[in-house]
Amino acid sequence: MKIIIFGIQLVTILSISLAFADDQAQKAEVAKEKAEVLEEKVATEGSQASPPPTSQLITKTQVQAVDPSGKEPMEDAITCLARTIYWEARGTSISGMEVVANVVMNRVGHEGFPETVCGVVKQGQEKGACQFSWWCDGRPDDAKEDESYATAKEITRKALNHQLVDQTNGALYFHHKKVSPSWSKEYIKTTEVEDFLFYKPSGDKAK
Repeated sequence: MKIIIFGIQLVTILSISLAFADDQAQKAEVAKEKAEVLEEKVATEGSQASPPPTSQLITKTQVQAVDPSGKEPMEDAITCLARTIYWEARGTSISGMEVVANVVMNRVGHEGFPETVCGVVKQGQEKGACQFSWWCDGRPDDAKEDESYATAKEITRKALNHQLVDQTNGALYFHHKKVSPSWSKEYIKTTEVEDFLFYKPSGDKAK
């Protein structure tokens, strides 16, 4: 009798686990589809576009269901932006992570940059000089800190939903305070947030 009861319990647990996995996969797929619509709208209308309809908003549960372990391929907007925020600003405050998202979203659809988040993040890889160095540094790109990556995905959700305030004043470039890249002299400094300095070109045209 005990064996039968144990078997029933095991089947129940497996059924619940499979149902949860299916639910997470469905949420992730919906979030990715919404992200495609939202980034297309940003590219078409610019980063100052009005918030999307409620039906298009990516929810908190949906975005967290995308790439939960930080190991999925860099193929969708949510993963590309979240991984960039994570690698460029993990260890900083939430504000420090948000400004990285601001720069990526400011670039989407801007003249001189690709019209998708992944396109922006991967730009320059064909020349071995990526716009975001973490993508071309030859090191593994999997996220490792669950809490930091979860925060990065939540910031990504807000950015794609047009709910993230641009703290960079329209910046298209940034660098850490500890370095002084030669290109920074060609641009206008827009602001300074924590350890980062932000810039945009005169006339708003990317070089």
